[in-house]
Amino acid sequence: MDYRKVEFVKSAVSPEGFIRDGLPQAAFAGRSNVGKSSVINSIVGRKNFARVGSAPGKTSQINYFLIDKRFYIVDLPGYGYAQVSKAERDRWGRLMESYFASGLITLGVQIVDIRHKPTADDVTMMNWFKQSQVDAIVVANKLDKCKKSEVPGNIARIRETLDLSEDTPIVYYSAETHAEREALLLALDGALSLE
Repeated sequence: MDYRKVEFVKSAVSPEGFIRDGLPQAAFAGRSNVGKSSVINSIVGRKNFARVGSAPGKTSQINYFLIDKRFYIVDLPGYGYAQVSKAERDRWGRLMESYFASGLITLGVQIVDIRHKPTADDVTMMNWFKQSQVDAIVVANKLDKCKKSEVPGNIARIRETLDLSEDTPIVYYSAETHAEREALLLALDGALSLE
């Protein structure tokens, strides 16, 4: 799998825009300030491919990136950012609900901050993946900002807070330094059954 062979396909602002071509879809979700776009950029080896907003909460639609013509990274709107109008949050919520109900998700990729206990919004998002009955991977980002000695306890806290089964992988990661990039790519390949 060549993750550097990536192309932006489209943005969907309504269910009519969802891609339904049968290719696997890995849905990336995370709080607005957790570095979701940076993780995607790091995976595909491009600096500003997925837009990194100067202010959190800039992804307001569902963005599709085709990887090696074999599967989609689907960048979902960031959540939990207060400085967005209620009407806009409600619109995002309806869009997300439609996508989760569509049956199109192959894999959930939940991005959290390794330094902090997952929020109630993180728990809700993981529950959406569970209710959709899709496999999930948790990416504990910002490893470069965490002391090595804190990693095991923080990972245990993430697993407990998100109520993850033992077979749900947690990959600790740094979008800044690309630490553990190969481990993340292997986890994605394995979960999507792609070589």
